[in-house]
Amino acid sequence: MSTTQTLNNLIENGNRYANSLTEYSRRKTITVNVGDVPMGSHYPIRVQSMTTIDTLDTIGSVEQTIRMVESGCEYVRITAPSVKEAQNLDNIRKELRVRGYSVPLVADIHFTPNAAELAARLVEKVRINPGNYADKKRFETIDYTEIGYQVELDRIRDKFLPLVNICKEYGTAMRIGTNHGSLSDRILSRYGDTPLGMVESALEFLRICEDENYFNIVLSMKASNTQVMVEAYRLLCKKLNEEGLKAYPLHLGVTEAGEGEDGRIKSAVGIGTLLEDGLGDTVRVSLTEDPEFEAPVAKALIDRYSNRKEKSTIIPNFIQHSQLITHNSFDSPINPFQYFRRSTHEVANFGGHNVPRVIADYSQIEVSEHEDLKTIGHFYLPLPDKWTMNDLGADYIYTAKNPAKYMLPMGLKEILDASVWAEQSDKVNKFPLFNIEAYQANTEKHETLNFLSISLTDLTEELIQTIKTDKRLVLVVETSNEHAMPALRRLFFELINQEITTPAVILRKYENLPESDFQLFSATDCGGLLIDGFGDGILLKLPDLSEKAELIAKSKSYNSTAFGILQAARTRMSKTEYISCPSCGRTLFDLQETTALIRKRTEHLKGVKIGIMGCIVNGPGEMADADYGYVGVGKDKIALYRGQNVVKKSVHADNAVNELIEIIKEDGVWFEPANI
Repeated sequence: MSTTQTLNNLIENGNRYANSLTEYSRRKTITVNVGDVPMGSHYPIRVQSMTTIDTLDTIGSVEQTIRMVESGCEYVRITAPSVKEAQNLDNIRKELRVRGYSVPLVADIHFTPNAAELAARLVEKVRINPGNYADKKRFETIDYTEIGYQVELDRIRDKFLPLVNICKEYGTAMRIGTNHGSLSDRILSRYGDTPLGMVESALEFLRICEDENYFNIVLSMKASNTQVMVEAYRLLCKKLNEEGLKAYPLHLGVTEAGEGEDGRIKSAVGIGTLLEDGLGDTVRVSLTEDPEFEAPVAKALIDRYSNRKEKSTIIPNFIQHSQLITHNSFDSPINPFQYFRRSTHEVANFGGHNVPRVIADYSQIEVSEHEDLKTIGHFYLPLPDKWTMNDLGADYIYTAKNPAKYMLPMGLKEILDASVWAEQSDKVNKFPLFNIEAYQANTEKHETLNFLSISLTDLTEELIQTIKTDKRLVLVVETSNEHAMPALRRLFFELINQEITTPAVILRKYENLPESDFQLFSATDCGGLLIDGFGDGILLKLPDLSEKAELIAKSKSYNSTAFGILQAARTRMSKTEYISCPSCGRTLFDLQETTALIRKRTEHLKGVKIGIMGCIVNGPGEMADADYGYVGVGKDKIALYRGQNVVKKSVHADNAVNELIEIIKEDGVWFEPANI
């Protein structure tokens, strides 16, 4: 049986998009040759990034490229917005070779086919965006007939074919890279602003390549919205197999992820979710930072899977109990191509229509002073003798065997181990966490809210029936499996199959991890579940430490990370979101400095999304998710947007932030920040 036939049999016509959902299995792809660094499932997952220096600055571009290579980049992408930049790619490449660097270069092309055709003769790979390679964006809805749509496809073919022929002649690789925010009017008119539209945008160009027997192609489906991004990549894999197209390697990335902690968490939620499913052959983490800081983040995400299959326990395809519903390794009770939250009933403020809750781990921390809660967003003000909280105020604390020494603020509830809770005089405002044995025993329970810690193998027939009848229960789901996200996803599948609507909190614990790895791994494990619609809360357990001061300091990071994961997965918006591009040679202002300034002025606007784009290529389309936009349109000139509509076309950079705030005020969204 051929490789294509095998893959077709794996996918069929259901919801399958990868090899397995129960054990780690990397998707099999063809090999794409990019210089002397081939890509595909027979090779390691590759790391790449993009320069931020003006492409016409040969020495600056070369020196930055070298820094990127030394930080771990295996491919380096450079923008070529016009023919003159494309021409200078040759000078950059030659200077790199003189200095002993053979890293493959990728020309980044958007609106200029002639630049792409030149670059394809000079560098190892070209990237085109099908949304704007042969189309001009007018934001028009067009009612196409079948004949009219075919005429458009013929036009695209005529525009695109010269590049395909050049790539074939010169052995140049190509990435067909769809971006959610820059879909053409044609695609939007027929498919809407959907993952399907993203996939079809790429397939229109890919079918032309296959017709011409050109297969040295990589595909990507990038978006700033992690739900859309994950759904699009999954759907792409399904569609490739359904149409009998080749299994092309995938370039993974979240566009405009942002900076710092937020950018890393958002990247991990999107990229990590796909890596867990065995998808992805090259990764670019897009941070609003210098590009040499991107590669180590991408490498940390990738390295987690280098020995995943050997280190993880295979998750059982079915639970070993006679009456439980069984299914094979890929049957899924959810639609992986469209977000739906798992249906749950409401228990206190969990489940139902409630946002997912954050539980802070204080099991090793004695809550004896008011200051102990400051790091999880709860502040005691001595002068008015009252408590206040910020937008990252935890909803619950888990104190295990160490009850708080004073009455907690109204916005914070306490969870104790069941045996300790049973000894408390106040059994109303504190809540018990049971293990299986204690829960099944005839022990006292809270009248409205109880927690039960379970793993996949705990689901016996007896326990399932008990859970179904207990409407005061919230599950706390955990696993010791190295392949944690699919193990927990498998548990959630079983809850759905058994028609259990009990809310469930995701618990994860990591020992001895650097702070950056903790953020990436927890965002992958929890974020992947949230993307699939699973999880009514997060509990990130602190590592085992002896010093209270160290634990308190960790609690701040863990609390912030939990809220960041919920926001990145689009399940709870608790702070301002900045959709900022990672900068490149097209950028018309200091992106990092401007992003920091806008953040300083607006970070109190909970739930507002602000797009900060260095040039018109990355706006307004690329900030499709944003409520407001700040886009460079010329030297010291900024265009300001409300959604995708330009409000002010040419504002001087010195006053642009003030003008942006005025637009926000006009909409009644602005309020002054509180002093805590």
